[in-house]
Amino acid sequence: MNGKFKVAVTDYIEADLEWEAKELAAKGIEFETHQLKFKTEEEILEKIKDADVIVVNMVKMTDSLLSKLKKCVLIIRHGIGYDNVDVAACTKYGIQFAYQPDYCKEDVAEHAIALIFACARKVVKSRRTLEESSKRGQWDFTGLFPIYRLDGKTLGILGVGRIGSRVFRKLRTFGFRIIACDTDIKENRKKELVDQGLVFVNKETLFRESDYVTVHTPLKDDTRHIVNAEMLALMKPTAYVVNTSRGPMVDSAALADAVRRGAIAGAAIDVFDKEPPEPDFELFALENVILTPHTGWASEEAGWEIRKSILDDIIAAHEGKAARCVVNGIKEFRKI
Repeated sequence: MNGKFKVAVTDYIEADLEWEAKELAAKGIEFETHQLKFKTEEEILEKIKDADVIVVNMVKMTDSLLSKLKKCVLIIRHGIGYDNVDVAACTKYGIQFAYQPDYCKEDVAEHAIALIFACARKVVKSRRTLEESSKRGQWDFTGLFPIYRLDGKTLGILGVGRIGSRVFRKLRTFGFRIIACDTDIKENRKKELVDQGLVFVNKETLFRESDYVTVHTPLKDDTRHIVNAEMLALMKPTAYVVNTSRGPMVDSAALADAVRRGAIAGAAIDVFDKEPPEPDFELFALENVILTPHTGWASEEAGWEIRKSILDDIIAAHEGKAARCVVNGIKEFRKI
């Protein structure tokens, strides 16, 4: 690598990146931060074209853009999912691509559990019931009941990787019968979970038998809209869907229709196809759907964990070493 080693951040969610700037300056690494999420490809390229390492949050790293990054040896995705990065193009142009798979796994699992409990105890609707009763000066529980206890209910987990398996472990003492579906799990890992009491079933059985379906699979061609009209039609009218994975896992139009018709009891959704969703998003109108603003990842602890792990990857690249979690198999940097 010739010349000054430079890192460029395309967009970020932290209040500032002063800690990173200080740490990298001490190692003689040039560091630039930008907020390019809604900029054109030409504007993005102008800011990052001379960077050795690029850290990206939500900016789309397309084949067209990647082809013009003649100096870049490593792209780091700030997060777990990476559907905004063309990984095949990274490989084609010899750019190492890494992500942070261990980031916020505890937090997303906790958020999913919080949403399951909020659905079960009708927490959001209870607040509205309280306000209406306060206005009337007497209790009015119209529309609030029935409420069912969690003990003895069936929890279905779609995907038991880093996050789904944590949901299982955190909830297995709550009296649930817990079932799972995961077609990508390795046999030795599956056996470990079975030994801990997890029961594996096929997808149709999971939707048919679960009182709560929580989604934790990665977004791929075969998992896009895994929660669709066909699967929703199998569910109990008292059942709920919880999604804290990626927005496109759920067909939101089919979900809205199922809730509206009473085919299922409701849902809790933290992630969306378009973020933030449009003001006329169909789920906004449904009181039996709890919506949160893609904050499953959020905790102070997770925020510092990912900042430190990304810094470690940058320093490794500066020293000519591979990042920790390389997605596309490129372990050696291309020659510039």
